[in-house]
Amino acid sequence: ELKGIVFVIQSQSNSFHSKRAEDLKRDILKQAVDLGKELPTVLLIHQIDRHEGSWTILPLMKDFSVTYGRNTSWIFFCEEDTRIQVLKLLETLRRFDKSKEWFLGKALYDEESTIIHHYAFAENPTVFKFPDFAAGWALSIPLVNKLAKKLKSEPLKSDFTIDLKHEIALYIWQKGEGPHLTPVPEFCTDDVNSYKVDHCATTFSNFLPLCGEPVNKEDVFVAVKTCRKFHDDRIPVVKQTWEREAALIEYYSDYADISIPTIDLGIPNTDRGHCGKTFAILERFLNRTSPKTPWLVVVDDDTLISIFRLRNLLSCYDPNEPVFLGERYGYGLGTGGYSYITGGGGMVFSRTAVQKLLASKCRCYSMDAPDDMVLGMCFSGLGIPITHSPLFHQARPMDYPKDYLSHQIPVSFHKHWNIDPVKVYFTWLAPNTEESRNGKKVGYNREDL
Repeated sequence: ELKGIVFVIQSQSNSFHSKRAEDLKRDILKQAVDLGKELPTVLLIHQIDRHEGSWTILPLMKDFSVTYGRNTSWIFFCEEDTRIQVLKLLETLRRFDKSKEWFLGKALYDEESTIIHHYAFAENPTVFKFPDFAAGWALSIPLVNKLAKKLKSEPLKSDFTIDLKHEIALYIWQKGEGPHLTPVPEFCTDDVNSYKVDHCATTFSNFLPLCGEPVNKEDVFVAVKTCRKFHDDRIPVVKQTWEREAALIEYYSDYADISIPTIDLGIPNTDRGHCGKTFAILERFLNRTSPKTPWLVVVDDDTLISIFRLRNLLSCYDPNEPVFLGERYGYGLGTGGYSYITGGGGMVFSRTAVQKLLASKCRCYSMDAPDDMVLGMCFSGLGIPITHSPLFHQARPMDYPKDYLSHQIPVSFHKHWNIDPVKVYFTWLAPNTEESRNGKKVGYNREDL
């Protein structure tokens, strides 16, 4: 029965995202009413946030087991943009014996071993399947109870949360002792309007968010972090690709080179983190740019980004809120810890967020500390949640499963290693004529890169 399913939406507290999640919750409950069913429980992750790490799911297993371990059958997880056909989902879950341990989802796999999964299964990465969260995924209650028991006796070990869907699948698999992911064809990521979706219990709204007009070019200030040794090979790539999309852009280095031009911030380059440099950029943004410029984007010199798409995305965020946006990673979240925006994919700040950060006493503990992690720590201490978008990427296109990227309109990728970065930009990120004209994307023409 429907009351035997607990729906958990991966929601966020930012106003744009929480509204999307509330809309999905309302839709699930309305379908239940229309079907004449008893209402299921629908939880929003950001509302059950006991600590910073709730978005990583595993820390919630003990609570789920205690609260729902006796009188429900399934916990079904989904994204705020997952669309659910409740009746079809019920029919799909009925195929599985709820008294057994099940881990159900749409299967993704790596075609080659990748840094974001710590080169797991290097001999043959295709053997290990993990769920595409966009399609939704489900755990049977016996498996939830087992995980809760395991977590009680063995706290989570991993320091870093980098790719949650892969890490959860690894934890459940337990080196072969636990269940593998069982692929479910009814869990889909096809667009809701696709002819393919008749059999689907879930679909995914595949679009780049646009809320009204894109923000103006002049509303986005772009700061590129570089250093003298990369002036000759990385900066020309930026100039050949996305620089033309930015109205306001400055290059910050340890050496003033008028041919680029770069600005020497007076902070020597470090081989480790760039905390000193990034905080100097934040101070400069606040004190040297027009107070009317609401957005700051900080990127590395080997970040490939679509400023055009970013302007669409930013139309959905209120710059009067303290917004810190990008790809979310976590550090030490099993035991408290904090979330942070990983720097290589691009870090986006509202001016309000920069003002609140710099008004606080939170600063680098050393000049070469990792800037993205220190920023995460600072914002966590200020009670300002970071905002995750899966459209930012810390790695290259080939570091992600093709099927995962197929339902995305990406905003960024990172690294020039073993790729032609100009080709990657024009294949994945450059606005095509159709997109430029009406803000919509009409299918990709991508080579295998």
